[in-house]
Amino acid sequence: MKVLMIIAQEGYQDIEYGEPKEVFESAGFEVITASKTQGLAKGSLGGTTEAEIALGEVETKDFDAIVFIGGPGAVVYQHDEEAHRIVSEALEEEKILAAICIAPTILAYAGGLKDKKATVWNGDGEQSKILEAQGAEYAAESVVVEGRTVTADGPSSAKDFARNIINLLS
Repeated sequence: MKVLMIIAQEGYQDIEYGEPKEVFESAGFEVITASKTQGLAKGSLGGTTEAEIALGEVETKDFDAIVFIGGPGAVVYQHDEEAHRIVSEALEEEKILAAICIAPTILAYAGGLKDKKATVWNGDGEQSKILEAQGAEYAAESVVVEGRTVTADGPSSAKDFARNIINLLS
């Protein structure tokens, strides 16, 4: 099984990336990290990692799950053409599609949460409005599983988020 984790080049949330990656790898999954460009990516808490591939190179057919990671930098993907392409292809190919923290807004803007129950980081009260404006039903829960879509509200839910993705893949 292969999981694609998509992070911001600058400002991904370190815990939301690191904990699920560890859970996936411990379960025997191969994890590939993608970002806007290939190369060094910097976390909002000071961590760094390598993005093996650029978004434009992503072939969704090669992955079993597509996971968007949050953090302040994730907003760059809200209206990103490549991110939206990946969401659309993942839905068409019936892949597991997941997002944590602010990243569910990426799925929402790409049309991936229409008529689905979902959660999001909502510390400013604005993110739930984005989900609802794009046709989602906002749920103030830590993790929401709706069909083959998993959303979570932030770093405190990161491990539970990953476990729910694994459950869908099993």
